[in-house]
Amino acid sequence: MTVNLTRIYTRLGDGGETHLGDMSRVSKVHPRVEAYGTVDELNAAVGVALCTPGLPARFSEWLARVQNDLLDVGADLSVPEQSEADRAKERTRLRVTPDYTAWLEQACDEVNATLEPLRSFVIPGGTPAGAQLHVCRTVCRRAERRTIAIGPDASGEAVRYLNRLSDLLFILSRAVNAQAEGSGSAEPLWAPGAHADSAKPEDG
Repeated sequence: MTVNLTRIYTRLGDGGETHLGDMSRVSKVHPRVEAYGTVDELNAAVGVALCTPGLPARFSEWLARVQNDLLDVGADLSVPEQSEADRAKERTRLRVTPDYTAWLEQACDEVNATLEPLRSFVIPGGTPAGAQLHVCRTVCRRAERRTIAIGPDASGEAVRYLNRLSDLLFILSRAVNAQAEGSGSAEPLWAPGAHADSAKPEDG
């Protein structure tokens, strides 16, 4: 697939509308635009994670692959399923396939097998890399919700991919923090009600 970008500004969106991938015009707050826009935001957050010290080389390789795959997800979401224009031209669009999700599941299983079982919910934090991966995870969850909000025409495989990607980002954050535990950056865990008593007003 060849992409040619000769101009960055076009003035075509100055009225609050934009083109979808099939060249149909919609509002910039259309659910489909919200979905692939949030995927773009996720990609930027992953880019920050890749620049964060403490990220193992293998995880960096995986996240670089994820960044490219997220552009595929955005391309999928930008074009409605069975577009009339595509049917007329018998055009095949780039779509996310189950292979994308299967790769994420393999990565999840590989890393999760090295981690201690969780005994509470994780508080986002720990190391800079671990904390940024949690930011990526939460943006990914929002991208998933935005994709579901498209409605019946949402790409089912894109939803599954984003769901599994959020799992991988969570697992990677745990792994990064686990590797740094010796330096005092242990994984912070939720202690339910830990400060409930301190929130009560003093007598008198």
